[in-house]
Amino acid sequence: MPQPSLLERSLKSVWHPCTQMKQHESFPLIAIKRGEGVWLWDDNDKRHLDAVSSWWVNLFGHNNPRIKEAIKQQLDTLEHVMLAGFTHEPVVELSEKLAKLTGLGHAFYASDGASATEIALKMSFHYWRNKGQTTKTKFISLKNSYHGETLGALGVTDVALFKDTYAPLLTQSDQMPSPDFRLAEVGECAEDYACRCADILEEYVITHHEHLAAFIIEPLVQCAAGMAMYHPVYLRRACEICNEYNVHLIADEIAVGFGRTGTMFACDYAGVLPDFMCLSKGITGGYLSLSAVLTTDEIYQAFYDDSTVKGFLHSHSYTGNPLACSAALATLSIFETDDILEQNKQKSAYMLNKMQVLTNLPILNLRQHGMILAFEAITSADDFSKVCYAEGLKQNLLLRPIGNTVYFMPPYTITEDEIDFMVSATEKTLKATL
Repeated sequence: MPQPSLLERSLKSVWHPCTQMKQHESFPLIAIKRGEGVWLWDDNDKRHLDAVSSWWVNLFGHNNPRIKEAIKQQLDTLEHVMLAGFTHEPVVELSEKLAKLTGLGHAFYASDGASATEIALKMSFHYWRNKGQTTKTKFISLKNSYHGETLGALGVTDVALFKDTYAPLLTQSDQMPSPDFRLAEVGECAEDYACRCADILEEYVITHHEHLAAFIIEPLVQCAAGMAMYHPVYLRRACEICNEYNVHLIADEIAVGFGRTGTMFACDYAGVLPDFMCLSKGITGGYLSLSAVLTTDEIYQAFYDDSTVKGFLHSHSYTGNPLACSAALATLSIFETDDILEQNKQKSAYMLNKMQVLTNLPILNLRQHGMILAFEAITSADDFSKVCYAEGLKQNLLLRPIGNTVYFMPPYTITEDEIDFMVSATEKTLKATL
């Protein structure tokens, strides 16, 4: 009797994320057996260029020797110990480095981005409670925002596909107009539109600040909203408004941190210091699951008390896992030794120049922030993203369009020859799809 294939076994045993499983009747799973650099090889030995960094997490390529070696060395000494009542070298060193990089203080760890959002929201609420300001219980976010899919994170997310089903379970929040430049009026520049949105934010905060705990925002790029990019003046204005009216600013850098927008963190680009910063995805170079929330010393001190109730009692079993921290330290070391941000400037400029060939196709809004590049395909087809994904695979290219938005977010190790291939394969994919 023949043994079932890996794909058959997966369909019978694994519930895949962000997926209507029935669709795999017409869009088969792909079994990946190995990776190297920007490439993934399937079980038929066909390779695919990972243009989306495996859901935006991979910074320095698959099978990176330096990150692997750091994990191996850590594995020989300590794989895990609970962080309640104990500590260890990797988590201390990582916390010190993150504090230096962000300008914020104590790091609180979890395992994924949504958990980091939950922590920041709870910390903000609890801070105001500890300070005796019990009316500050509400949160605001941007329209079309995405902050994760746990219940607290969904409460400040504004993507109907993810949120509407669970609406009865959620704490509701209000959404401010998105400064996404694509929403500007005809003739209105990105900066003017961002300022107009900031004015509306200020009007709202003036009226509601006594009840507002925090404003959570994705700095510069709302990734799940189709790589919605906006002018940094909005981020600067938002920080000023929150500071003036005593509302926390939570910077969700989960997708845009660690060099994606051109600076180490997107907040650096705008020159702002938030009250909380949420980090995940690229923090370990895509090797192990880890997230962190950093905050100010003032907020930390509000929890420092003889009363246990005033402490932040949130916890995860694998908080500050030594293996994950060692991967993160190796990732930061690569930034330090290889001048990655400068290399990325050159690569992002090369990519943008190469992508001009795509402007001969029916596309709109070719745009870039660092190592994130995107455009919209002009199409009325409801199934564009699925067909484009399938056609891309035929061209040895892993794309994952968001609606009609096609984007590149490749590992930083991509070479000019690989960029040439990525753009050429995308051109062929679009011609076949459109």
